[in-house]
Amino acid sequence: MTGTDSFGRRIDYLRISVTDRCNLRCIYCMPPEGVPWRDPSEILTFEEIERFAEAAVEEGISKIRLTGGEPLVRLGIVDHVARLREITGIEAIAVTTNGVLLPRYAKDLVAAGLSRVNVSLDTLDADVYRHITRGGRLEDALAGIESAFEAGMDPVKVNAVVVRSLDQDLLSFARMTIDRPLHIRFIEYMPVGGEGEPAPGGVCSSDVTAGAWTIEDHVPSDEIVARLAADGLAAGLGTLEAVARDAAPGGWGPATYYRFPGAVGTIGVISPLSHHFCGECNRLRLTADGKLRTCLFSDDELDAREVLRSGGDVRALIRAALAAKPESHNMRIGTVRRMSQIGG
Repeated sequence: MTGTDSFGRRIDYLRISVTDRCNLRCIYCMPPEGVPWRDPSEILTFEEIERFAEAAVEEGISKIRLTGGEPLVRLGIVDHVARLREITGIEAIAVTTNGVLLPRYAKDLVAAGLSRVNVSLDTLDADVYRHITRGGRLEDALAGIESAFEAGMDPVKVNAVVVRSLDQDLLSFARMTIDRPLHIRFIEYMPVGGEGEPAPGGVCSSDVTAGAWTIEDHVPSDEIVARLAADGLAAGLGTLEAVARDAAPGGWGPATYYRFPGAVGTIGVISPLSHHFCGECNRLRLTADGKLRTCLFSDDELDAREVLRSGGDVRALIRAALAAKPESHNMRIGTVRRMSQIGG
């Protein structure tokens, strides 16, 4: 068992997209008409994913997160989790979801061996939520969070992508951490996907409503923390305090955490651009159509589906990915694939 790339980073985390389909149409993730779905024959079967996971564990992977699209729209997802959990060497399985289907599946997922959940939720304003998701209902996402707590999932985290033009009320999220163990993570809007013409300097000039990244909509994490600190102090929540790494909620990623005095939960920021964490990157990504990606911001992919279906050496493919993993994303702007096609 190796799991170390050519820069000495320990790679022990695999994000697996189980579907390219989603029940929402978030404006920063895809265009209004959605993205063309892959033919079912192009999507990895659960059996293929499980074979890949077995090989990945032998190469050092110990943690798996299931993503999409929306992973809970794929039939059989609960049984898939149970089979993954049986693989010797997998320490934990998590899911990232929009939460809409969690009330239906949360208890069964926990029984299958999944305990960790991240719910993607960018606003607590019902009208803004409907705009961002193109028709979604905020109450459905909030019900998903409640069902995660009721099912005993721990930790329960909320991922909120901060986009300047959406004028989000960040303090409303922070208030949710005061009385319950909810961990809110604010994520910088990332330059993934986008089909606009490059502006000077390589920045995409399309509007966010077209699903393309713009530098104007990027909010650095330092600004996010400063806003939360000022607004929290003004609202009587006290002084925002940094949380020591060993006291932060257990996680596999690069968030920096904070807490208001007496709060049960935490507030985190994830800074892929303003304070990039490439030196600590510990992950590989497997897309729903079987492409192995070494970096979110790179379109370089290895064809795991071909290897799996031809009876090839999956472990050798994973070792090749570790060798090819770049040292840094080098502030690349835009990718051919959108986030829904890569896996959130």
